[in-house]
Amino acid sequence: MRLHRIAAAAAAVVVLALSTATGAAAAAAEDAPLTVRVDTGLLHGDANATTRHFLGVPYAKPPVGALRWVAPQPATPWSGVREATKAGSHCPQTAAGPGQPASADEDCLFVNVTTPRRMAPGAKLPVMVWWHGGGYTSGAGDGYTADRLADQGNVIVVTLNYRLGVFGYYGLPGLRGSGTFGLQDQIAGLKWAKRNATAFGGNPDNLIIFGESAGGMSVCAMLTSPQARGLVDKAIMSSGSCRLNWPAGALFPGAPADRPYTSLQQDQADGLDAAHGNGCQSDELTCMRGKPAADLVALNQSFSDHLAYGTPVLPLDPAKALQYGQFAHVPVISGGNRDEERAFVGGAVMADPTLITDQTYPALLKAAFGADADRVAAQYPLARYGSAPLAWATVTTDAGWACPTVTADQELARHTTVYPYEFADPNAPNVNGINVPGFSPGAAHASDLPYLFDLGGLDLLKTQPQQDLAASMIAYWTTFARTGNPNHAGAPKWPAGTAHGRLQLAPDQIQPVDAAAEHQCGFWSTIR
Repeated sequence: MRLHRIAAAAAAVVVLALSTATGAAAAAAEDAPLTVRVDTGLLHGDANATTRHFLGVPYAKPPVGALRWVAPQPATPWSGVREATKAGSHCPQTAAGPGQPASADEDCLFVNVTTPRRMAPGAKLPVMVWWHGGGYTSGAGDGYTADRLADQGNVIVVTLNYRLGVFGYYGLPGLRGSGTFGLQDQIAGLKWAKRNATAFGGNPDNLIIFGESAGGMSVCAMLTSPQARGLVDKAIMSSGSCRLNWPAGALFPGAPADRPYTSLQQDQADGLDAAHGNGCQSDELTCMRGKPAADLVALNQSFSDHLAYGTPVLPLDPAKALQYGQFAHVPVISGGNRDEERAFVGGAVMADPTLITDQTYPALLKAAFGADADRVAAQYPLARYGSAPLAWATVTTDAGWACPTVTADQELARHTTVYPYEFADPNAPNVNGINVPGFSPGAAHASDLPYLFDLGGLDLLKTQPQQDLAASMIAYWTTFARTGNPNHAGAPKWPAGTAHGRLQLAPDQIQPVDAAAEHQCGFWSTIR
C-alpha cells in the first residue's frame, strides 16, 4: 500500500488551481455585488476579503400557528431591500452546548449563502447545499462558517435551518406530512437554491447536497425520495448512511437498538402518546397546535430518528430502497469517521463512570447481541483494547456505523459512481468535549467537520498537517461538486467503487484502506 505524503506547498497548488479555473476567468474576476435579487425581493449582504455573505434569508413562511406541522409554504415577498447581514433564529431546541443555545422561535426557516468575494461576470459556480447534523433535534445552518469552502473551492455554499424534533418529525393519524416536515424543509431549501442560484453566480443545473450525521442521513433518505429526481445532481454523505443500525446501548447504555428512520405507523403512534401525555385527549392536532413552542421543546428527543417512511415523501424504508436500487443514480461521496462511537461512549462515561467498565462489558454485549454476545467478546477481548470504554466504542463503531456504511456503499455502487472514504485523524479537534483519562477521542463522530467549516466561526485546526488535510478535503469535495469526480492534479488518487476499499483521510496520510477488514465486517455479517 503506497503511502502519500502531502506537503503544504502541494496543498497550496491544489487550492490555487481550484480557485482560478482558467487564466481568463481569473483576469476577469471582480468584486461581486452586495445587492442581489432573489425570487422574493432584493437582498443586501456583506463581505470580507475572501467571501460574500447573505444571511438569514427566508426560504419559506414561518411554520407557526395553523402552519405548524404543515408542508413548508412559499416565503412572502418583501418590498425594498432586505438586509441580509445577520443569521435568523434557530429552530426550537434545547441548549446543546457552546454555540448551540436553546430556542423556542418557530420562525426559523432561513438560509445563509456564502460565495467567493471575487467572481467572473456570468459565473456559474457549483451550488453546495449543507444540511447540518444534531440528531434531528439540534443545530442550525449558521453554525457552519463556509468561507474556506467557498473561497478555496470556488463554489457557492448554502446552509439552512430545518424544523427539528417534535416540530419536524411529529405525526398523527390523518396528519398529512407526518414524520417528514424536517425533510420537506430541507427539500424546500434545495428548491430555493436552485431557483435563486443565478442571482449569486451559481449554476442551477449543478446542485449538490451534502450533510453530516442527521444531515447525512437526510441526504441519503432524500436520494430515495421521488422528489430527488431531477433536483439533485450530486450528493455527499458524512456519517449518514441509510444503512446505519445501532445495537442496543450504542448511543447510550440502556438505550434500545435504533436506526435513523422509523415507520409512519410508529411515528403516528408516538405522536398520539405525546399528545395524550400532554393533556390532549381528543382532537389531538388542534390541541397540540395550541401549545406554546416552549412547552413542546421538551418532546424533541422523543422524535429523534423519526424521519418517517411509508409516506409520499419517502415511500420506502431508505435502507430497503438502497437494497432495491430505488434511488437517484447520481454520483456520491460516502463515508464516516474511524472512531465514530468514541463521541457517544466518552459522553456516557463522563455522565456516569460506572456505566462502561470491565465488570459491565459482558452485560453490554449481552444486551446488544443476545446469544452472539460470547462470540463478540471473543472477537473484541478487553485485553486487546486496554479499557472497557475503548473496547465498547470499537464494537459499536464497527457494528453500528462502519460495516453498515460499507454495505450501503456496495449497494450504491451497483447503480452509480461512489467514492468511499474514512476520516482518520487520530488527533482531530475534540469537538465533542470528551475528557476521560486514558480515552482518546480520536476520529470521533463530527470531528471531521472543522476540516470543511469553521465551527461557530472558529478555526479549530492547530497544526500545519491538519491545515493541509483540510485543504485537501476541500479540494476533493469541491472538485467533486464541479465534475462529479473528486480526483484532481497533484492529489492522491481516489478510486471509485468499493473494490479498492476506501480512501483514508489523515494528516500526512491519504491512502487506500480496506475498511471492511479494518472494522471486521466479515465477522459482523454473521451477527444479527
